Amino acid sequence: MTTPLVHAHHIFGFHGSVVNNVFYVDDQSIIFPSGSGYVRYNIDQKWQKFITGSEKSQGMLALALSPNRRYLASSEKGEKATVSIYDVQHDQTRKRKSLSVNDLQAQEFINIAFSPDSKYLIAQSGPPDWSLIYWLWKKQKIMGILKTTTNTNPIYQVSFNPQDNAQICVVGAGVLKLLRFADGNLKQTNFQKLELQNFLTHAWMSEDRVIVGTDTGKLYLFELAELRWEYKIVLEHRQSDSLTQMPPPLPKITAMTIYSKGFICSAGPAMVYMFEKGEEKDTFKKTRMIKIPQDPFSTDPTQAEQQEILTLCLSPSEETLIASTNKNQLYSITLSSAEMSKGEVAQFEILSQSFHSNVITGLDVCIRKPFIVTSSIDRSIRLWNYETNVLELYKEFQEEAYSVTLHPSGLYILVGFSDKLRLMNLLIDDIRSFKEFTIRSCRECSFSHGGHLFAIVNGNVIHIHSTITFENQVNLKGHNGKIRAIAWNFDDSKLVSCGMDGAVYEWNTLTGKRESECVLKSCSYTGICISPDGKCIFAVGSDRTLKEITDSQIIREVPSNDVAYTAIALSRSGRMLFLGTANGAVRSMKVPLPVKQEWNEYQAHNGPITQMTITYDDQYLLTVSEDSCLIIWKIIDKEGRVLKQDKELGHSGEILITKSDLQEKNQLTAELKTRVEELKMENEYQLRLKDMNYSDKIKELTEKFIQEMEALKTKNQVLKTDKDKVEIKHKEDTTIILNKHSKEIEDLETMNNQKLMLEYEKYQELQIKSQRMQEDYERQLSEMDESKAQALEELTEYYETKLQEKATLIAQLQQDSRQQIKESDETKKQIEEDCDREIQDIKITYERNLRDEKEANLRLKGETGIMRKKFTSLQKEIEDRQGEIEKLRAEHQKLHGIIRSLEKDIQGLKKEILERDETIQDKEKRIYDLKKKNQELEKFKFVLDYKIKELKQQIEPRENDIKEMKEQIQQMESELELFHKHNAQLELNIGELKQKLKATEAEMRKEMEKVHSVELVVKRFKTDIYNCAGFIQDPKKLKENVQQLYEKYVPQSDMFDIAAVDSDIQKEFGRQRNHLEKSITTLQKKLLKDAEIHRADNVRIMQENVALIKEINDLRQELKIARIKVHDLEVTLGTLKKSKKPCAIDFKDNCSRSGTIARLNFDQESERIIEMQRMEIAQLRGKIQTLEERQHQSGAVLPALTVL
Repeated sequence: MTTPLVHAHHIFGFHGSVVNNVFYVDDQSIIFPSGSGYVRYNIDQKWQKFITGSEKSQGMLALALSPNRRYLASSEKGEKATVSIYDVQHDQTRKRKSLSVNDLQAQEFINIAFSPDSKYLIAQSGPPDWSLIYWLWKKQKIMGILKTTTNTNPIYQVSFNPQDNAQICVVGAGVLKLLRFADGNLKQTNFQKLELQNFLTHAWMSEDRVIVGTDTGKLYLFELAELRWEYKIVLEHRQSDSLTQMPPPLPKITAMTIYSKGFICSAGPAMVYMFEKGEEKDTFKKTRMIKIPQDPFSTDPTQAEQQEILTLCLSPSEETLIASTNKNQLYSITLSSAEMSKGEVAQFEILSQSFHSNVITGLDVCIRKPFIVTSSIDRSIRLWNYETNVLELYKEFQEEAYSVTLHPSGLYILVGFSDKLRLMNLLIDDIRSFKEFTIRSCRECSFSHGGHLFAIVNGNVIHIHSTITFENQVNLKGHNGKIRAIAWNFDDSKLVSCGMDGAVYEWNTLTGKRESECVLKSCSYTGICISPDGKCIFAVGSDRTLKEITDSQIIREVPSNDVAYTAIALSRSGRMLFLGTANGAVRSMKVPLPVKQEWNEYQAHNGPITQMTITYDDQYLLTVSEDSCLIIWKIIDKEGRVLKQDKELGHSGEILITKSDLQEKNQLTAELKTRVEELKMENEYQLRLKDMNYSDKIKELTEKFIQEMEALKTKNQVLKTDKDKVEIKHKEDTTIILNKHSKEIEDLETMNNQKLMLEYEKYQELQIKSQRMQEDYERQLSEMDESKAQALEELTEYYETKLQEKATLIAQLQQDSRQQIKESDETKKQIEEDCDREIQDIKITYERNLRDEKEANLRLKGETGIMRKKFTSLQKEIEDRQGEIEKLRAEHQKLHGIIRSLEKDIQGLKKEILERDETIQDKEKRIYDLKKKNQELEKFKFVLDYKIKELKQQIEPRENDIKEMKEQIQQMESELELFHKHNAQLELNIGELKQKLKATEAEMRKEMEKVHSVELVVKRFKTDIYNCAGFIQDPKKLKENVQQLYEKYVPQSDMFDIAAVDSDIQKEFGRQRNHLEKSITTLQKKLLKDAEIHRADNVRIMQENVALIKEINDLRQELKIARIKVHDLEVTLGTLKKSKKPCAIDFKDNCSRSGTIARLNFDQESERIIEMQRMEIAQLRGKIQTLEERQHQSGAVLPALTVL
């Protein structure tokens, strides 16, 4: 198997300490620092792209995004302060440049900024230099350096003027400077005298306006270094402050950004203020306040309100505002929300997820669910989903959490707090403790793979407990130092541990006995893992090696190249090994370990990796670090594919919830249902009341509309007659103007022909003058070339003689040094020979004078003293000679340096010669181009003179006509709008009246039907009475017939009468209600139709007006261009007029000498100019026709043109 590969899949974390840590790339995506690099995050689609940082970087300090949103600059701390620039818009986001300064003592740049055209970059270094460097960054060229402050007054922010590359603003503690780059130097322009304060931030409002914020909540607006506006922000006295009777702290203005209406700034903890331009000049008023809300998942919800906002970032469309805080959190708000529009104190929302704000100490992954759990010193436990990349659950506690482990079922977690170890339930929306163990500051704990046991580290002892009964099963004792890591094997029969005492033990979890051990006291172990078969143990520690241990022996050691390993993880397949280093990098190796040092290294975190693990399906690698970031890595093969799984393990969807919570939620739903029913009843009642009110209003409106309809009809007839009259008058005026225009054109053509003749003569004079000028320039150029050639020859001769002199000097010095070395060698030899002879003499004298010991001792003492003196003197001489030799060597090196510098000078001179040759060529080309331009200008000069005069005559009357036409068009438009409104209202009234007529006709029909039915009943009743009258003689039959009549025509009871009456009333009420509803719907439809028609008319009229205004603007621009050209020609003519008389004399002399001069074809030139003028006349006529057609189409009538 090849070395495994990984690529970053998702990062949970953010570096709030970086200056300018959030930027919008576009409306959907942002860039922020995370881990050792940068993340490009899409807010809508939730995807991430990663930009890896520099390998040798020791951390990021400041960011800057170019105004064209293409380049990202990052200030990175290291041995040397550097600025790295990345191409953000490129697919791979490659690194473009790395900028640094060799002579700079500072190790960091605290603030950086791009110029408005993205070509230049400024960087403010830290202590002790406090230098501002001005770069042309694409060429890595330093344009200027300036020391801005001292160590007592640190700088906080630097920025470019948004309209000027040369102007820079610098603010700091007691520092407020405006700098200007000019003549290769940065120069300071002084502000108005102001009390020195701690200026924290600033922003450019416009080209010459800067707004500055201080640590006391004061805002200052400067225009051209003069104070224009001052404002102090005062914090509201909160309840918590009133209880302690402490005054509210002064609000620090830590961040500021500009938008179209004004500016936004953060002042005080968790507060942002929006300012808009006031009614008075150079003033701003506070319009809105936005605050960070309380955290309901924290033990102290008010802690979120104490966060300090470090950066504010506004989207390009100014819809959303993002704020970053010192607790590594990102918040956002949409500025067009309902709360913002009401004017209430709006609240931020968390942008994507809540992140850790301090060192992450614990990490574990679940088997049955796609969950990751992390613990941190920031007192929070967070549950992440690595499939959906979402924070599922989190809670803050009162104590710091040092370790955490997740049960394989994903329903329980074990957390080691500073005071106790707690076993907790993961509920649907909470984490609750249900069992506590009296173990303080537990640094390691782990559930077994089966979940039935869990191991706890207590100092140098491991306790194994049952998950079901919580009883202590076994205590594993044997380590002499603190245990740093533990690991279960896959069948939970063994446990492996390592500690600071350099011991690696393998334990039997059933018996509690130690099965194998490997002790290396020189190494303090930090991480351990065991192979799936349980035969191999891999351990890392302080000795910077990876050890493979089998049968209590170290089989193989792989060195790390001077980097300490801090964490280790082995895949479930046992073929992939991953290591975490102290510099935040991740290394991947294949198993079995290779003989050579073979691994893949990935830049991951900005601090030591504290924990790492692999998911159960070997798909993802998870790493956490001291930089408070969690990174999810995808494990892939050589071709970039995800590794295949042996068996797919489905994730469970069970969630824990308490009975009390369920009951509360059920009760809530029931209450809400009843509330909904009550609201329905209330709404129905309100609707009925409104229907009654609307019916009354409709009656009143119909009466008004009828009256207005009659008035409008009469008005419309009067306007029609006026319109016809105006049209007739306009036609007559246009015919008169056209006739006059044709006459003027004929007169102008005759005038132009005469002017052309005159201009042609002037052109010939100018041509002769230009030839003379050309000859003079050629003569001057030849003289310049000769002088330059002579100067070059003299310089070369001078420097060649100097080089020869220096070479002879070097040769002499080398000879002298060789002679001195020879002399010193000879003196050494002589001294050695003398010493040998003297020693032999001393031996002979000693043998002779053995008997006389006293005398010999005395003599020997004297002789040895003399010899010592001689020896010391000789040693001094040798040292002096060696010093002289070293001096000669130094002189030799100096001479070599002088020779090199002279060679550089020669090269520089050669370059200068080449550059001057190039400039000469450029000037020659320029002269040639200017000659061409001069010829073209002379050709068109007389044409332009004629056009200028013609345009001057035509412009003024036409401008007056345009103004009058505009005013009349506006009047006509307003009148048209009024007519449209009146017509719409009249149409509405007509529709309502028609509906009323229909309703009355229907009622009439019904009444007629009723009358007809009554008449029929009366007829029947008459016939029946007539039949009864036949029985007058027979009283019994008469009585029976009368009773039958009564039963037939009279109802049986009073109740029947009442019911019939009630039913009739209800029917009548329903009929009227239906009629009113129908009438309302028809009115609404008509209103919509009329609105659409009215809108279409308005749009059409507006489009026509826009077209006319565009044409007017185009004509004005043409006029401006013509005036500029006229001015330029007048200037050129003015210079020519001065030398006109001598030119004329020269022309006459030449004519007399040469006889005849070749002339241009005058007929062809004049014909071409006449054709051009005719074309322009045709274009103007076409424009007039199009304007007349548009006016006829729109129905508006133009007023009569007044001829001046």
